[in-house]
Amino acid sequence: MTRSDREPVSPGPIVIKGLKIAFPVALGPMAGVTDGAFREIAKDMGCGLFYTEMVSAKALHYHNANTGLLLQHGEKDRPVGVQLFGRDPGILTEEALKLEEEFDFIDFNMGCPVPKVVKNGEGSALLREPELVEKIFTAMTKALKKPVTVKLRKGFSADGTEAYEIARILEASGVSMIALHARTREQYYSGKADWEAIRKVKESVKIPVIGNGDVFSAEDAVRMMQETGCDGVMVARGAEGNPWIFREIRSLFETGTLPERPDLTEIRAMIRRHGELLRKEKGEHLAVLEMRRHASSYLRGTPNAAEKRVRINAAATLEALYAVAEEE
Repeated sequence: MTRSDREPVSPGPIVIKGLKIAFPVALGPMAGVTDGAFREIAKDMGCGLFYTEMVSAKALHYHNANTGLLLQHGEKDRPVGVQLFGRDPGILTEEALKLEEEFDFIDFNMGCPVPKVVKNGEGSALLREPELVEKIFTAMTKALKKPVTVKLRKGFSADGTEAYEIARILEASGVSMIALHARTREQYYSGKADWEAIRKVKESVKIPVIGNGDVFSAEDAVRMMQETGCDGVMVARGAEGNPWIFREIRSLFETGTLPERPDLTEIRAMIRRHGELLRKEKGEHLAVLEMRRHASSYLRGTPNAAEKRVRINAAATLEALYAVAEEE
């Protein structure tokens, strides 16, 4: 056991529009990663707040068949919000109203940096359109009874700071909570996250602010809260292949100590558990395809990981994948 040099900081609870978030340490939405199976695992590890993968409001509006899996959730991954993206206030509000009863809150993505999203004026592109942002969230918050939350980036260009103005617009428009990824769109996921931006956004609004960016350990989570004053922490890439990070964050916050890191036996058991949850949720074929990525992430840093990754990527069944993962 180890002890942090700093005193633990309480990250909650947060109450937004009647929804109590008892432990606001969130699993950030990641396409192809944070599905129902991974959210269930993260919940068991101590995570306290969840989002679906990003869903296009326009695709929902036109009944795209591929969006159904993205909306799956259960009682084991609550509180959970559906994360929508788009730019049409009417379509966003219409689709949010359809989903409101199924989810605990409605989240909106204003941070996605992917070119095909930005080219459509969606995701982080909206940081440059404050008037449209006001229209979108005035419409959504007036129509919905559940909380509306937003995930955004610090800015668009390399030195962008649009989030400071946008955060105030969001608050004035009735948004209940903001999650800030402290990078710009042009950074994508490179470079260092600017935690000072989280502090500035937190000081500019009265609604809760969740910090995101470069949280790869429990110590990072505690330090982010101490340095920025944010109300909670979001872990995204730091949780890939490492759901134990939530167990460690909760322990460090609540007791000031860290549990032992998982050994190979626990890692292998988690690969099997994750695979079986995916098989139940999506069937064998999709489970195998997705577990190739997950298994390689779980095994990162273990003996012969690179050689095993090659064979895992060739596995045609879950049993074949497990066999490679469990080799000595």
